Amino acid sequence: MSGEHTPGRRDTVSPPASFVEQANVSPSNSVVDAESHAVWERAAELLTWETPPDQPLPDDDTVEWYADGTLNAAANCLDRHLETRKNRVAIRWEGADGDTRLYTYLDLHREVNEAAAALRELGVETGDVVTCYLPVIPELVVTMLACARIGALHNVVFAGFSADELATRLDRTESGYLVTCDGYYRRGSAVNQLTTADTARMSVDHDVEPVVVGRLDDDAVYLGEEHRRYETLLDAHRNETVEPVSRAATDPLFVIYTSGTTGEPSRVTHTTGGYLAHVAWTGHSVLDIKPDDTHWCAADVAWITGHSYMVYAPLALGATTLLYEGAPDQPEKDRMWQLVERHRVDTFYTASTAVRAFMKWGETHPESHNLSSLRLLGMVGEPIDPRTWNWHRNHVGGGDTPVVDTWWQTETGGILVSTLPGVDDMKPGSAGPALPGVDIAVIDEEGEPVAPGESGYLAVTSPWPGMSQSLAAEASGANADDWYYVTSDRAVIDEDGYVTFLGREDDTVTVGNTAFGPATLESAIIDVNGVAEAAVVEANERGGTALAYVCTKHGKSGDEQLRDRIEHHVSERLGPTARFGAIVFIPELPKTHSGKIMRRLLGAIADGDSYGDTSALRNPETVGEIETVTRDE
Repeated sequence: MSGEHTPGRRDTVSPPASFVEQANVSPSNSVVDAESHAVWERAAELLTWETPPDQPLPDDDTVEWYADGTLNAAANCLDRHLETRKNRVAIRWEGADGDTRLYTYLDLHREVNEAAAALRELGVETGDVVTCYLPVIPELVVTMLACARIGALHNVVFAGFSADELATRLDRTESGYLVTCDGYYRRGSAVNQLTTADTARMSVDHDVEPVVVGRLDDDAVYLGEEHRRYETLLDAHRNETVEPVSRAATDPLFVIYTSGTTGEPSRVTHTTGGYLAHVAWTGHSVLDIKPDDTHWCAADVAWITGHSYMVYAPLALGATTLLYEGAPDQPEKDRMWQLVERHRVDTFYTASTAVRAFMKWGETHPESHNLSSLRLLGMVGEPIDPRTWNWHRNHVGGGDTPVVDTWWQTETGGILVSTLPGVDDMKPGSAGPALPGVDIAVIDEEGEPVAPGESGYLAVTSPWPGMSQSLAAEASGANADDWYYVTSDRAVIDEDGYVTFLGREDDTVTVGNTAFGPATLESAIIDVNGVAEAAVVEANERGGTALAYVCTKHGKSGDEQLRDRIEHHVSERLGPTARFGAIVFIPELPKTHSGKIMRRLLGAIADGDSYGDTSALRNPETVGEIETVTRDE
């Protein structure tokens, strides 16, 4: 463990009084007690229960949240809004090819019921797993909620994954049902999805019933006798209603797999009551989502960010959720701001790596659009540096919009570390304190807490509602005083309890005989004028030296002068031994569709190794150029 201190500036920024006055959680309206778990009782009150839980919090023997309560997740996202909000828009959808669709809560309720009836016709029963292999289209949300309505589990697989990746997930979940599509549009080109889906389906050892959504309207895509058309199935059940299946709060809601950017994907199962209460409360308190808002979580539904804050949280809170199928820079690099302006987006939640890309493209793009509707900006994913944080707030948020930098994982279900925007001051580059009801510590390799300002591993030291079933089982079998979840993320806590994340424990890079987290090195590089993004990896085949992959801002060139300035600034900030084996200028960093930098691939390129499956990449076309410039260094 290196003991490096938190890098960068930590100027405190207060939320504007106008925001605090209207915030869902503020000093004047908050009953939050940061010293207890009473906040999770308040979270349960955001839901509609068939049987309200008499015991909302776990007992001394078993970690079960809202254990004696029953509810249905789809009913919480749809049915309970119909009396007063049936004509409110639930989904605004923008397709990659320019198509648009609107669903009111009544429209969405009708189609979810029809889809639920169709799934039952196919034989789907409570507890079965339905795999969804779809792009970001409304039918994906419909299928997820239809599964929840009948008590089946959805297993959403990213549409860009290969047949092998899909087959693995079908096999591991023993899923007998696959909802896919004929194809979709990626960067202006049609992608044949059905062939990939059929290849995966036929490579598993059990029968899989395929349902095909017509996305391309292309008669050339052949559907065999074994394929069932989504549209035909729904037509057969037009205007049918399906009574929501009552589910215990502890019953599973869905299965999801981690992205696998740092290792083998692992299965995570989330419960109905604990998960839904957690994401509803954090959507309400951290993202400040209100029923009249248009909320945009610019993620893919396939990842946990999309599940939690694109689907379940905004719909449970009765808001409008914006779904966008396309790329952030297609057809032009102002596409995101065009959508914010057109749909008058109130709350915008995106990946920190996306913000770095926005900064790289230049401030002229957001500043050419009217973004005054934005009330709150949120970030998730990799650690953010102060310079990028401030750029986002100034050029997208108009200089005074609160920015919440959130930390959580697939395993946690929802946000655990962040400022409450109506309560807490912000510190650029720091995610913030643990949320009320969440207990954390930074520990060393022996499990002992470290001093403020010293780096270690972040541990969550008490249970929380959105925790996965496997984590809850571990906590149930342990002494409450001894149990903690070590997250594998390296972090620092300052004297105010604010957490700055330094990267994954397995991402440590040695530079000049000192171990650094990549985020520490990358933050120092990004602080140099002209640099937009950076990723640092260790090159084992080059004697263990570190390579810095650097993307310049729009209009800036990667030359020897910039290379010298980077080397000087990094050594000045982190010490004279902090020197790279090479600084490689590249046009784009390889990123997954969830916005994570695929450092594993960069490390393989640096070492000249095979980098394997790239189906998770949003921009696979960059790989060849990265290989070429790396060889030249």
